[in-house]
Amino acid sequence: MKKLYKYLLNKLPRPLLIRLSYPFKLIAPVLYKGDKVVCPVCQKKFSKFLSYGSNVAHRENVLCPYDLTLERHRLMWLYLKNHSNFFTQKDLKVLHIAPEQCYHKKFKAQNNLVYLTGDLVSPIADMHFDLHDIPLESDRFDIVFCNHVMEHVDDAIQCMRELYRVMKPGGWAIIQVPQDFTRNSTYEDPLITSPEDREKHFWQKDHVRLFGKDYPDWLKKAGFSVEEFDKDAHYSKETQEKYRLDTKEVLYILSK
Repeated sequence: MKKLYKYLLNKLPRPLLIRLSYPFKLIAPVLYKGDKVVCPVCQKKFSKFLSYGSNVAHRENVLCPYDLTLERHRLMWLYLKNHSNFFTQKDLKVLHIAPEQCYHKKFKAQNNLVYLTGDLVSPIADMHFDLHDIPLESDRFDIVFCNHVMEHVDDAIQCMRELYRVMKPGGWAIIQVPQDFTRNSTYEDPLITSPEDREKHFWQKDHVRLFGKDYPDWLKKAGFSVEEFDKDAHYSKETQEKYRLDTKEVLYILSK
């Protein structure tokens, strides 16, 4: 069963995985009944989370079996819920690129949001477009989310600039990426094109770069001001372990 799960996770295309996840989440929580870990998004407890990731970057005990959150989703949720105005300020205009399932219905249901989603292919997105050229007017959105996309696109700086363009002055954004903190500089090589080689070098078969410690410099080059959210100042090691956060992950809060 574990081998089949890992095989499907790495072989099936993302739109199909999204569709298959709906029936899967109905039975998976029964198999992981317990209270050792907690998902702050769905607020359910389990004996452990599922494993997730490619052969190169596979991780144990990270994927919530009910709402499919990963470490990054749970960290972002904690920030939004406890350290921002996302759930309280009225008439916030939000653009969400590549909307995650764990957030999508919840954000859609919020009366305080004017919520628009976009993606190249996702079946749950409102609009489909290429992020290099967003077909929306400048200075429109109070908040922009775009997570784990910049490692896939041809020109990450251009995509970042487009997100900066559509965000209002005074607005803020979260643009998360996989980040290798053992690297000072982001790793790119246009000669690496096969899925096997991309997985080996960039952690996943459809990645075209692996961001390093210099990721904030990329964001600044696109125009953003960058601040780090200090999760250690707000959440103990025990709490982070209960939520199964990645202790190395940095959440960057961007502003215009």
